Amino acid sequence: MLDKLDAEFAFGREALDVRATRQALLSANIANADTPGYLARDVDFSASLAGALREQGAATPSGMASPTGGNASPLAMAQPASVTSGMTMATTEAGHMAGNVKLIPTGGPTEQYTSPLMYRNPVQPALDGNTVDLDTERVQFADNALHFEAGMTTLSTQIKTMLSAITSGSS
Repeated sequence: MLDKLDAEFAFGREALDVRATRQALLSANIANADTPGYLARDVDFSASLAGALREQGAATPSGMASPTGGNASPLAMAQPASVTSGMTMATTEAGHMAGNVKLIPTGGPTEQYTSPLMYRNPVQPALDGNTVDLDTERVQFADNALHFEAGMTTLSTQIKTMLSAITSGSS
């Protein structure tokens, strides 16, 4: 039962994860607008989302072509951010605890969203080698934030609709 619910929300969850990753890149571009030699970075949203869905084996919403080209298996349940095995910690003092840890954010590692990472071609390059155009970055940031909010609204509406259907059948 939960796998069907998870599959229903997989597309929206992956879209929000890609939007959040893109927002972090755009924020870094704006923050480094005065850094000599900094190259503005961005991701292709549609390619990143299709790649993330393909990698996770998620189905796309009805009316959209599946990135896997057929009946996709349901997306595995995303786990909340937690500490798991993977990375060795260095102990520098006698009281430190040794162990293996790895922090995995909800939705999976962000590397799957930044694989088609691109550098933005500057309209007017700066003499110091910085390719950040603040006007372009601000517009992209606002556009991405608007799309993120729209995705959150859509996902919230889906959840409210499902909750309404569940509670109306219990009386």
